[in-house]
Amino acid sequence: MIAADVMTNDPRTVRVNDSIGEAWQVFRELDIRHVPVVNDDGDLVGILSDRDLSGRTRESLPVSTLRVADVMSGSVVAVNPQTDLREVIEALLEHRIGAIPVVDGESKVVGIISYVDVLRSFDRAIVEATAP
Repeated sequence: MIAADVMTNDPRTVRVNDSIGEAWQVFRELDIRHVPVVNDDGDLVGILSDRDLSGRTRESLPVSTLRVADVMSGSVVAVNPQTDLREVIEALLEHRIGAIPVVDGESKVVGIISYVDVLRSFDRAIVEATAP
């Protein structure tokens, strides 16, 4: 199994200069916990989690002045669509992250894999293996 088999295709992204309010709206609309962050050229530059947002918005800075760049994780781990699922799982565990963006050869986001996606793939495999 490879990343392309389990990833959510063409995930919603936010831009590095978007406001925190715009980012919150994406999280609420889509009921997600992670969103890739891209620059104006559409290249992956980070990832934003609901924990990043909730932790930063409790600080004393006015939320209205914060941008995605102020709270995102800039040292993002990414894989490509052909990455073996075992490597994806190892990266999730090693870096203690809940999701990993999938990028093409030009650093454009083509998917995202969360730990929930991995669990769903295992669930499907178990069902298929135990089907009569």
